[in-house]
Amino acid sequence: MAQVSSTAHTHANMKTLELARRLYDHYESVEQVKHYYGLLAIHALVQVAEQGGESLDRCRWILSLFPERIDHPQAIGPMYGYNFPSYYIGGIPAAYAYFRGHMPEKEEQVHRYAEEMMSAPRDPSGIMKDPRAPEDNRIWIDVAMAVTPYLLFAGLALENQDYVDEAVKQTIMMYDLLRNPNNGLLHQSRNFNGPGRFSDDHWGRGNGWGYFALTELIRYLPNDSPHRTAVEKYFIDHSEALLPHQSRRGMWRQEIPLDLSYEETSGTGLILYGFGAGLRAGLLDEARFRPSFEQGVSGLVKVAVNPDFSINNSCPGCLCPGEGEEKGSIGAYVTLKLPHRDEHHGFAPIMYALLEAHRHGITEVGN
Repeated sequence: MAQVSSTAHTHANMKTLELARRLYDHYESVEQVKHYYGLLAIHALVQVAEQGGESLDRCRWILSLFPERIDHPQAIGPMYGYNFPSYYIGGIPAAYAYFRGHMPEKEEQVHRYAEEMMSAPRDPSGIMKDPRAPEDNRIWIDVAMAVTPYLLFAGLALENQDYVDEAVKQTIMMYDLLRNPNNGLLHQSRNFNGPGRFSDDHWGRGNGWGYFALTELIRYLPNDSPHRTAVEKYFIDHSEALLPHQSRRGMWRQEIPLDLSYEETSGTGLILYGFGAGLRAGLLDEARFRPSFEQGVSGLVKVAVNPDFSINNSCPGCLCPGEGEEKGSIGAYVTLKLPHRDEHHGFAPIMYALLEAHRHGITEVGN
């Protein structure tokens, strides 16, 4: 039985899946689990249940709270206070639970909000854009996370190829727009800091959001999909671009190429989720990526998780930060968005990394 060593930050000899579940329990004790960062934690919890580390009945109950028994943000028109209305009915985990056969009763909701997503505002090239300022054609990589898995799961479950095609199209177009050809890493946004301008960053979680969308595509696109070859190439290319920037402790940084930037846990967790899935799919070189994956899991648990299952070093909400000429600069990403304990974007990525650790036979974490 494989084991990843850690420090006293965690409990000795804890089962990997148990740690993932305990992280969710702690998150739920801190705030109501909702919005996209909460929905991703529910998505991770459903996978923990599928691996035997949680009750699927509990996951079904959690998702049954959506939409009526959730305190949603104040509505703005039909948006329910969210950038994407699919969050209202449980978003990605609702579509995933329906796709996996756990909640057939979600069919009508999943179908309705897939249709809504297919008609969401787009920029002239067809990329989904910020619905709050449609005239500015503001694009950001976080949308790949919000859109691609939802449409992929909905399309596969409902046998609607248009949804699957759009799932692939959105992420590929965002990569083509936001990828820096000099290093293969992603900028987060365009047009948020002025017409035609890209943010200067290579933000850790932003790269993780794009990589997460590709990860779900390589996991679930059928082998005979006409999109398979292209998606695998984009996934491998981004994996290769990320690999050289891992820190000595196994982490990736808030600004990935900047050695003086802090080690950031949410981006690290999303990258490790992709590395684990890519290794299992046979897409990543074992000799180079497996040591990186194992080092990363050990480092993430050591840096991120406290004995009470609170978490550290996750960047708070970070969309083209700063004002004036500083807006979207590397300095703004690194200095204006500092991590704090129990930052809510951080729970799901750690759970995802632990899931992949378990799938690779790392069944315990401890001293």
